[in-house]
Amino acid sequence: MNMAFVEVCLWMLLAFVISWTIFHVTNKMNKATKCANVAAKERRDGGPDVIIVGAGVGGSALAYALAKDGRRVHVIERDMREPVRMMGEFMQPGGRLLLSKLGLQDCLEGIDAQKSTGIALFKDGKETVASYPVDTNFPYEPSGRFFQNGRFVQRLRQKASSLPNVRLEEGTVRSLIEEKGVVKGVTYKNSSGEETTAFAPLTVVCDGCHSNLRRSLNDNNAEVTAYEIGYISRNCRLGQPDKLHLIMAKPSFAMLYQVSSTDVRCNFELLSNNLPSVSNGEMASFVKNSIAPQVPLKFRKTFLKGLDEGSHIKITQAKRMPATLSRKKGVIVLGDAFNMRHPVIASGMMVLLSDILILSRLLKPLDSLGDENKVSEVMKSFYVLRKPMSATVNTLGNSFWQVLIASTDEAKEAMRQGCFDYLSSGGFRTSGLMAVFGGMNPRPLSLIYHLSVITLSSIGQLLSPFPTPLRVWHSLRLFGLSLELLVPHLKAEGIGQMLSPTNAAAYRKSYMATTVV
Repeated sequence: MNMAFVEVCLWMLLAFVISWTIFHVTNKMNKATKCANVAAKERRDGGPDVIIVGAGVGGSALAYALAKDGRRVHVIERDMREPVRMMGEFMQPGGRLLLSKLGLQDCLEGIDAQKSTGIALFKDGKETVASYPVDTNFPYEPSGRFFQNGRFVQRLRQKASSLPNVRLEEGTVRSLIEEKGVVKGVTYKNSSGEETTAFAPLTVVCDGCHSNLRRSLNDNNAEVTAYEIGYISRNCRLGQPDKLHLIMAKPSFAMLYQVSSTDVRCNFELLSNNLPSVSNGEMASFVKNSIAPQVPLKFRKTFLKGLDEGSHIKITQAKRMPATLSRKKGVIVLGDAFNMRHPVIASGMMVLLSDILILSRLLKPLDSLGDENKVSEVMKSFYVLRKPMSATVNTLGNSFWQVLIASTDEAKEAMRQGCFDYLSSGGFRTSGLMAVFGGMNPRPLSLIYHLSVITLSSIGQLLSPFPTPLRVWHSLRLFGLSLELLVPHLKAEGIGQMLSPTNAAAYRKSYMATTVV
């Protein structure tokens, strides 16, 4: 009797498991069918060709570029209010050229942007000025622009939404909708708080460094390298408002630049994650006692003014992350969700605009963005074509940041001093390196040349007036340090792709020629 009872129970359990499995499989199939039907209906009803997640600099610029090519674009942005950020406040000359190629150059007008002609560099009481070269083949005005990021983003949004085939909507994207490994659209909560869906043949994830969608698309993990602390000093004007003031301080750098005709951004970097508290005033006291004394007297008052007037102190993480293509079809990742480098050279937006220009031109000939195989081929080409600009900026940004970190190590300090001396030397050395800094010469080989000369010059200084065993040892260590700056990037970016002069020449011819949209 007991055995019969057990047998009955087992049969009942088996029946339950089978029923449960059939229910969930059927439910999943119904959901997939429903999604497919909704997507098909949206296409019949003139639904979007592209969904863009994020309407920052990248999402807005891409929406405009694709819409100009006749695509229907649906942009979903979490917060349509003007952003308040302390990153993305400087456009290098190369970035301005790329902005003009996209037809967006007027977005820098009417936002009180300030002209930049180079860097004022300070170290141990000494000062040098390094300007962007004017006697090059660069086909645009060789100057950058300082501005408040939020104003620039709002101008880009206005420009994109001015096109009839762009729909800009406030909403929070929760997840990607997938079918058999292909992204079909997104699930999002709209401004009314309703959960809804949107479908398109192609989805572009451009939601920044804190992207919550990136994890489902590739295995990239962003590395936090340091912390940037900044605030605004209002009703101030620097003596050289057209220069980015970079102070080689301790433990790392400090920076001032004119973000509007009356406001100065004050910024410095800390390496430890054990930061002084902002809320109880520890951070303000730390700045006044530890950072401000290293700021040159002629603009120390400006540096302190924001703190004295209670300006809001912002802290943001500096991150780096190599670029990796998405492992899924039907989706593209761009911007800081795709690739990051240390922000000290202020070139992230320039790389992003370069990526958008390349991608929009590669997608333009396609009749349908729903052809997954053709879009995959486009992405493979895109990954190679972006290398001259992206590899140059990634390598320079991360390497220059490491050189700026103060150290009691004699070899590291020699490299730091060598970089200052190189930018102070004038002539081809200064103009050549500043052309690389400004995105006016995006050639990885040019960057490697300048890094090599800085290394050899620094070794020469270490060995003078005559070599001793200790000086030779420090020189060998300095050479090893320079390899540590360069070799990881050669591996990450791909030696062949990064060092190919053909790729660099093709990039300049295709994307930095004189033709402007």
